[in-house]
Amino acid sequence: MTDQFILLSAIAVPLIGAIIIALSGHSQNLRDSLMVAGATLGFITVLCLLPSVLAGNPPKASVIEIMPGLELSFAIEPLGMVFALVASGLWILTSIYGIGYMRGAEEKHQTRFFACFSIAIFAALGIAFAANMFTLFIFYEVLSISTYPLVAHKGDELARKGARTYLALLIGTSIGLMLPAMLVVWYMTGTLDFTPGGILEGKVERGVGAVLLLLFMFGIGKAALMPFHRWLPSAMVAPTPVSALLHAVAVVKAGVFTVLKVSIYLFGLEYLKELWSNDVIMWVAAFSLIAASLVAMQKTNLKARLAYSTVSQLSYITLGAMLASELSIVGGGLHIVMHAFGKITLFFCAGAIYVAAHKTEIPEMDGLARKMPVTMGAFLIGALSVIGAPPLGGFWSKWNLMLGAVDAQHSIMIAVFLLSTLLNIAYLLPPVIRAFLLKPAQSDGEPGIQEAPLFCLVPLTLTALGALCLFFLADPIRTFIGSIFPGGL
Repeated sequence: MTDQFILLSAIAVPLIGAIIIALSGHSQNLRDSLMVAGATLGFITVLCLLPSVLAGNPPKASVIEIMPGLELSFAIEPLGMVFALVASGLWILTSIYGIGYMRGAEEKHQTRFFACFSIAIFAALGIAFAANMFTLFIFYEVLSISTYPLVAHKGDELARKGARTYLALLIGTSIGLMLPAMLVVWYMTGTLDFTPGGILEGKVERGVGAVLLLLFMFGIGKAALMPFHRWLPSAMVAPTPVSALLHAVAVVKAGVFTVLKVSIYLFGLEYLKELWSNDVIMWVAAFSLIAASLVAMQKTNLKARLAYSTVSQLSYITLGAMLASELSIVGGGLHIVMHAFGKITLFFCAGAIYVAAHKTEIPEMDGLARKMPVTMGAFLIGALSVIGAPPLGGFWSKWNLMLGAVDAQHSIMIAVFLLSTLLNIAYLLPPVIRAFLLKPAQSDGEPGIQEAPLFCLVPLTLTALGALCLFFLADPIRTFIGSIFPGGL
C-alpha cells in the first residue's frame, strides 16, 4: 500500500464506520463491537502515517480540482499529525465510554448517535490532513452539521434550543466571516494552500491583512473566542460522551487547530506580528481567558463549569497563536494534546457521576469519593493537569506558552497566564475538596463502593493515566511540533 492510499484510508475509515454502524443497529452488541473495532482500525491507520512524517516524507493526496487554486486535497505536517493522533486515539476510548454511558443512562436512538459520532471523527481527520483552507473549510462545515444531531439528541425543547444556538453560531461565523475572508485571500493571492511562512506577504497590504485576521479569528467560531462562545455552554444539554467529543476529541480542538494553521500557513508569523489587529485579538483572547474562568467559578452545575473552563483553555491557544512566537506556537500545539487528555477525563468523570449517582450539581457531591474513589481520583488528576500542576502534561504546555510570551516580549501575558492558573484552581478543586473531605448527605443511602459501569470506568482511568504519562512524553511531542519551523526548536 502506498502512503497516499493510507492517507485517504485514514480519513475514510470513520465514514465507512458510520455506514456500518447504521446498518448494524438491529443488534446492539454487534453495533457496539463494530464501532470499537472501527475506531481501533482508524487509529492504527493514522499511526501508520507517522513513520513517513518523521522521516520527512509526508504523504499527499489530491482528490479533485474545483477550479484553479481551489483543490480538494490532503497533506500531512507535524501539527496535523498530532491533532489526528489525538482525535483518532481518543475516539477509541470515547466509543467505549459511550457504550457504558448510553446503556447506563438508558438513552434512546443510540445507533443514530454513534453513526453521527463517527462522521464527526471523519470530519476532524479531514481538517487535520487538509492541504489547503478550502479543504479544511469543507470538513469544518461537515463537523458542525454532523454534531448537531448529537447536541439535540435528547429531543426535548431544551436540547433543541441548545442545538439551534450551537449550529447558528458555528455556521453563522464560518459562513458570515471566515468564508468571505477566504474568498478575499484566494482573489488576492490565487491560492489557499497552506504554505510555510504564509501566502499573504507581498500580495496583501497590511491594512487589508489586519481586517482579514479579524474575520478569520472571529470566523473560526469553534475556537470559542468571546463573544462567539455561547454555542459551547449551550451544547451542554447533550449526553456526556458528546461533551467529551466537543471539548476534547474533535470540535473545539478543530477550532484552535484551525487558528494555528491560519496563523502559521496563511499569514505567517512575521507578517502576523505587523498587523494592528494582532494586538486586538491577543487582548480579546486574554479577556476571554480570564472572563470565562470567572464565569466558571459561578456555575454550580458541573458540566456548565467545565464548559466555561473549556472556553478559557481554548483562549490559551488563540493567545499563543497571536503572540506569533515559535515557542508560543509550539506551546499552543502542546496544549491541544494536554488539554484533550485533562478535559476528557473531567467530562468522563462528570458522566460517570451522573450514571452512578445521578448527581449533576457540585453541592450534591459532598463525600462522593467514599462511593466513587476511582472516578474522583481520576477527576483530581484531570483537574491538576488542566490547572498545569506537575507532574502532569498540562504543566509543559502552559510553561511553553509563557516562554513564548517572554520570547515575544509580551510580559504582561505571563501575568494573564498565571492569573488564569489561579482561577483554574479556584473552580476545579472545590468539587474534589467536597468529594474527599466533606461528609456525604444522609440521603445518600447505604455506604459502599458504587462506581459507574466498567465501560465508563476504564476509559476515564486510562485518560487520567495518559495525562500523567504526557508529563514525561512532552519533550518528543514538543520537538515534533517544533519541526514545522526551519531548524526546529
